[in-house]
Amino acid sequence: STVSKTSLKSSLLQLECYFTWTLLKQDVDLNDLEEKINNQIEFFIKSKVRSYNLLSYVCHLNNSNEEALRNLQKAEEVVKKNHPDEIDRRSLVTWGNYAWIYYHMERYEEAQTYASKVEKSSKKLSSTPQWKDQLPEIYAEEGWALIKFGKKYYERAKTCFENALRNEPDNPEFNAGYAVTMYRLEYPFQTPSLSIKLLKRAIELDPENTSLVVLLALKLQDLKQTDEGERYIEEAMKTTPDLPHVLRYAAKFYRRKGELDKAVKFLKKALTVTPDSAILHHQLGLCYRSELIQLKRAIKYPSQEQVDKLIQLSIFHFKRAIEKKTNFFYSYVDLANMYTEGKRYEEAEEIFQKAFQINILSDDDKQQLYCCYGSFKYFHLKKESEAIEDYMEGLKFKKDSYYLDKCKKALKMLLERRIQRGSRDATDFGRLGLVHKLNGEKHKAIKCYEQALALYPGNEDYLSALCELRLSI
Repeated sequence: STVSKTSLKSSLLQLECYFTWTLLKQDVDLNDLEEKINNQIEFFIKSKVRSYNLLSYVCHLNNSNEEALRNLQKAEEVVKKNHPDEIDRRSLVTWGNYAWIYYHMERYEEAQTYASKVEKSSKKLSSTPQWKDQLPEIYAEEGWALIKFGKKYYERAKTCFENALRNEPDNPEFNAGYAVTMYRLEYPFQTPSLSIKLLKRAIELDPENTSLVVLLALKLQDLKQTDEGERYIEEAMKTTPDLPHVLRYAAKFYRRKGELDKAVKFLKKALTVTPDSAILHHQLGLCYRSELIQLKRAIKYPSQEQVDKLIQLSIFHFKRAIEKKTNFFYSYVDLANMYTEGKRYEEAEEIFQKAFQINILSDDDKQQLYCCYGSFKYFHLKKESEAIEDYMEGLKFKKDSYYLDKCKKALKMLLERRIQRGSRDATDFGRLGLVHKLNGEKHKAIKCYEQALALYPGNEDYLSALCELRLSI
């Protein structure tokens, strides 16, 4: 009997698995993600089934379906070994993945078999059609998968963990996922911090989870509670001294505290365990950059040799990070700035251009990029007009942020200087008017727009800005 492809497809779309959770290939660097999952399989006992499921999906995205099937078999083996009495319940996502992969391989009979298996088991496990609500671990698995696909997905992950917790508020795994998601969603120095409370609660439920302990330490450091933070770091390092994850966050803690030797030591130790980690290379680059800043603060004229050495080390690791993870935005910006520091302007320009090509930039990223690029053009290439254009681009992302402020300050300085030098360009006055308006300085803004109109009578933009301002006073 042949399975009808159309009816099969519609039953596959009902399944809860990686293929129905809209995790898009273009939002991640697949090689980097694969590397991360393999590290997780090696170092974290608890989440192995989840990791194999995700790995099988990544293999599928990389067009290796045979490899994908092998990872699903491994997921099944782990379930049989660790949860022999709950095989159905813990295999629904795995079986859903099987169905989809067989479908993509055009093995429709097998796809149908797995789809039916999921349907039968979920009916057995749950009395209602809303079976997902009664199997909260499926929400949780979706949440963990979303986190792995980057910050675009964090809000959705948050909802998943909230749904999972509704039914099992004391589940350590769900609490951990929720705390990690909220940690990532929070602005680093945000007060009051909700994630501190959630991390403490998750650690209470699972004291062995040192990955949570180091996150809590960093959060405490953000909020200037460094001593308490350090106690947590030391505790985590005692419990799991070789976990790359823990080493990396401990290194970040000590780098921010200014103890750079300690930070470098931890990162190098972590690199011996996971040598291909983009994040570790990026963090090492940041350490050498911090050493350079410390050196310049300590000594008025440090030796060029010392300076060059730190610039070289920093560049080496930022470059490695980008090789390992091709869309690693922060590494591009840091690398471009480091080339600038070494007066290697052509290379800096090339890296800035590559950063603009990254297809998954958030608005925050774009704003930061325009701001840094504007500063590069103004301070190093002495191209004032081009810098102004870049800073103006940075204003288009209305969100209040550190980089919005930087763009506004830079524009105010450059435009005021132009006007003092006798500019008769309406655009300069109009732009300065916009900066004043964004700063809430309405009277100054009105004056600028009036001057812009005097130089360019009848300009629609200036007229409407002026009307809006006069009405709002």
